[in-house]
Amino acid sequence: TMENVDEALDEVRPYLVADGGNVELVKIEGKIIVVRLNGACGTCASSSATMKGGIEKLLKQKFGDAVEEVVDV
Repeated sequence: TMENVDEALDEVRPYLVADGGNVELVKIEGKIIVVRLNGACGTCASSSATMKGGIEKLLKQKFGDAVEEVVDV
């Protein structure tokens, strides 16, 4: 659910906020979670690494096969 995913994102938010950014859950489309990186994270050259190595990895660990991919809009 949106609430479960948003709660899971709370685990990475402190790190993003410390660097001047944040992550916002936009919607869930089947097994694809759509987020928006805000602040410094939205323009950071390392944002794709943050998405795949941090956010997507965390959500796949938490929710397993229910998550196919996490995409940024």
